[in-house]
Amino acid sequence: EIREKYGVEAVNQANKKFENMSKEEYDKHQKLTEELYATLKLAVESGDPSSELALKAASLHKDWLCFYWSEYNKESHRNLAQMYVDDERFRKHYDEIKPGTAEFLRDAIFKYTESIK
Repeated sequence: EIREKYGVEAVNQANKKFENMSKEEYDKHQKLTEELYATLKLAVESGDPSSELALKAASLHKDWLCFYWSEYNKESHRNLAQMYVDDERFRKHYDEIKPGTAEFLRDAIFKYTESIK
């Protein structure tokens, strides 16, 4: 599905980038993933997707994506966030934190991408 949506080359590049991580990069990725989920959980509990904590979660999500993407793009980030809501598999994953987390993250990412150049 992802290959159909984003193209074979984009997916292959993302996979290659991840597979070629050094141990240090992989450890940094793991630490970032933990920080992202911990921050997201706290942000969701606040209930405000435009809060400082929610925007930090969105920024961490951007940093997390950059471990896979060769180049960051705000529109692609927004599209991915919408997919987290639209695709039941992603929604289920994020909503394990708390029901509504996928929508919260999408809204936070939308706010975040509006605030950056």
